[in-house]
Amino acid sequence: MGRFQLMGKAVFQLCELGHVDMSGATLLSCVRDPEAQTPQAQMFFRSGTEADDVAETGDTQIIASKSISNGLILRVAYDGTHPTLSVRGVVSDVVTQAPDFERFEGLNVALAVRNGETAEATLAWLKFHAKHHKLQAAVIVDRARPGQDTAYIQDVEKGLSDIGGLKQLTVLRFDVPLGHDDQPPESHPINAPDAPGKDRMGIPEASPWDSPLAELQIIEMIRFRWLNTARAVVLLDVSDVVSQTKGSDVKGANLFDMAVKSTAGVVTLVGQHSYPWRVRNGEPVRHGDHICVQFDATKMRRRWVVAPAKTNPDVVWRLIRIVGTRPQEGEWLKFYRCMGFRHISDEWAIVPKTSLIEAPELLKMSKRRFNHKPLRMPEIAEPKVDPSDNDVAIITCMKNEGPFILEWLAYHRAIGVKDVLVYTNDCNDGTDTFLDLLQSKGFVQHRENPFKGTNLKPQHAALQAGENEPVIQKADWVISMDVDEFINVKTGNGTLPALFEAVGDANLISCTWRLFGNSDVHEYHDKPLMAQFTRCAREMTRKPHQAWGFKTLYRNIGLFKKLGVHRPKGLNPQLWSHINWVNGSGSPLPKDMYRNAWRSTADTIGYDLVQLNHYAVRSAESFLVKRDRGRVNHVDRDQGMAYWFRMNNNTEEDLSIQRMIPAMQDEMDRLMSDPEIAEAHAFSVDRHRAKIDALKETSNYAKFYEDLTGPRQERLARLHPHFGANVFLAGPEVVPDWVVERDLPEDFFFTVDKQDTAH
Repeated sequence: MGRFQLMGKAVFQLCELGHVDMSGATLLSCVRDPEAQTPQAQMFFRSGTEADDVAETGDTQIIASKSISNGLILRVAYDGTHPTLSVRGVVSDVVTQAPDFERFEGLNVALAVRNGETAEATLAWLKFHAKHHKLQAAVIVDRARPGQDTAYIQDVEKGLSDIGGLKQLTVLRFDVPLGHDDQPPESHPINAPDAPGKDRMGIPEASPWDSPLAELQIIEMIRFRWLNTARAVVLLDVSDVVSQTKGSDVKGANLFDMAVKSTAGVVTLVGQHSYPWRVRNGEPVRHGDHICVQFDATKMRRRWVVAPAKTNPDVVWRLIRIVGTRPQEGEWLKFYRCMGFRHISDEWAIVPKTSLIEAPELLKMSKRRFNHKPLRMPEIAEPKVDPSDNDVAIITCMKNEGPFILEWLAYHRAIGVKDVLVYTNDCNDGTDTFLDLLQSKGFVQHRENPFKGTNLKPQHAALQAGENEPVIQKADWVISMDVDEFINVKTGNGTLPALFEAVGDANLISCTWRLFGNSDVHEYHDKPLMAQFTRCAREMTRKPHQAWGFKTLYRNIGLFKKLGVHRPKGLNPQLWSHINWVNGSGSPLPKDMYRNAWRSTADTIGYDLVQLNHYAVRSAESFLVKRDRGRVNHVDRDQGMAYWFRMNNNTEEDLSIQRMIPAMQDEMDRLMSDPEIAEAHAFSVDRHRAKIDALKETSNYAKFYEDLTGPRQERLARLHPHFGANVFLAGPEVVPDWVVERDLPEDFFFTVDKQDTAH
């Protein structure tokens, strides 16, 4: 421990705090209460000690007990020089420490935690708050191990002469770790709240010396040893920068004045994560590099600044609030958490770049407060839209879908689709040659799927390739969808122009799935799906979760960088404010769905203007072929009974698409008037029929078909609203026969525990 002062330089002190082992209980500190009329003290234990572990003795009474973050705090009264307590059956004397209030009395103090931040960052943090918020002193809890990182201490002490107005700096080091025993270093990206790809990182080794802070009771401990007579105290981390005071109802020259002048003696600090866009090669990250925030961030950090003299002595200083006070609604101030200091990684990103936008206040702070020139985000020109340009292109993947191509193509041409780009792979029913024929006649564009050798799934490979196709690049609107999905426009005359007129200047439209079952149609017939399959899920069908998946029709104006299965991906965040994304009822979607959402929610579902009729199972016979074919995207998942159970939903009837059957049939008749097209369609139908017959000749598929078409499955297809999510994950076999056989009341609900047999 040392204290020294040079001319105009803050008094610096390093306090190395030792613990006391009391029969396995770790006592961090025992602080005397100078205000008590009889000898009293507060004892602060590290996590792992329970109140039942400690017992009174004849000389010492426990007069209060509480726990903060599993850290036990006892207030004791005692006779004699020191308290005497029995801990786990062993009686020990406890040495008390006298509080050192004089050092910080009447000063504006920051109580901060440093977990690996550099001396340069610490000094910049002190200088900023001393200059712009009249910070006069600081207590920094340094998480470094004892005896290590000595250069940090030396460099901080040397740099204090450059910080005007700072009078005191105390650095505390504990001889026991303060972090979570089972978590990796806080700096690891897995601890970055917004880091992408955490599921691929693996589990790093636990590191309690620098993992996220667990011993939050030290805030109270430091208060009672040093800070109870400070003018005002702000709780921050060294990576936190407090904004200017504009915008708060409490007016003051600095954040400390705000606490003193507030009605409650405490002002809430509301924190937002900030990030660099980039850092110059070879240079350390600086506060001034942090010019970006996430446009869709919803979670905020909470800290506080308190004037101890204005609050009741019985309040408790915790991490996010002062317990026992009531901050006024308008008494708050913003701060930014500079995440580039907290989470450092060359391999993993700590935030998706697609979420970042420049914050004007941070740009201003970088230039004026930190005298820094940060690397800026590249500028992107604002999109220009002619609302009369509404050519639509579909990109899709197919494998052995020959019998269903013409209806799907005719329908979408009838509602206004101009171009169709189809990728195929490994077809043996004539699908690929049929599409080649349609391409030669100008009805589609057909490509071989380039997925082989790429480690990409077929659909992802197709979308990646499709981004370079002129038919996609030149389209005004684009949607990625499958041949069993039909855009059902329910407004106007049922066409896409009517939909575009209804949604105004929207540039993305989510078309939410309506799961159509087999309507108890078991045999394959070469007839329009729209006419055969009329039973489907209810609109308010939360489970299975696939029920509310959507596909997105979007204006191709550069808001996103690439195609996605359910929606465009790779948002250009500079343009996020130009997004006007609506659901199927024309209602705006919230911004937290812009980057990754692929399904609707109870708050965002909408079917009034458009829905996506999803004929995922078709007839039972056709489903045999679908299962044999495999899945275009999830190639490693079996389309067995669990899939049929989830997707075969016959709860109610919906005939809304059938008004378009005449228009579809007219277009299909035009296509079939070409003898070559008619012949190719007939060939695919024959191959499909032959495949069904061949599969039903095998014992496995014969039994599977028998199960699909049995009364149990027919009944289950009408009971979906009664089942919880885990039922759909586990499969139909978990549903008892009595549930299937009874007439169930409307409010009946059945679920099971999560199963290990999910498909």
